[in-house]
Amino acid sequence: MVINYPPSLKMSKINICVVKVGKVEDFVILSLQSGLKVNFGWEVKLIGEFEIPSQSYNRIRRQFHSTTILHHIKSQFKTDDCFIVLGITSVDLYVEGLNFVFGEAKPSDKVCIISIHRLRPEFYNDKPDMKIFERRILTEAIHEIGHLFNLRHCLNPNCVMFFSNSIIDTDRKGFLFCSKCQSKLGILK
Repeated sequence: MVINYPPSLKMSKINICVVKVGKVEDFVILSLQSGLKVNFGWEVKLIGEFEIPSQSYNRIRRQFHSTTILHHIKSQFKTDDCFIVLGITSVDLYVEGLNFVFGEAKPSDKVCIISIHRLRPEFYNDKPDMKIFERRILTEAIHEIGHLFNLRHCLNPNCVMFFSNSIIDTDRKGFLFCSKCQSKLGILK
């Protein structure tokens, strides 16, 4: 699906650098590159990959602490050529106080991460569906990138910036900004 946003949202000067955190299939990166380029004009390039930091793993929860991984990404990769660094992982992420997160952003460092672990239809005992999976990846990536533009969670349940408490929220909202969030983004030329 291609969305024709106003020219002010086509921020073609934006470079998004992607970092694989652990094993991530190449098609995930290619799908994201295509979705972000077509819909926003953003250039996406893979700048590296690394193993998941062992100190991020919580044995009791059997999940990985996303904030720890974000600090590691920031310390490992120079971001001079990147406006944004997006980490992508296939492990289950959490932050303190929540059961899980689809992603996390650190606006002050222009670094964010998404997990594809809970975006796969198979996680919910559904049949594999590449269209749904790719749409979810794009939705969560745009949500976290929105935070890097200092957008907060939106109250509009159809806006990409709405907080996803479950995959149902992610599927409902999709990857579009509401008009209010679009206007906030529109000033970033």
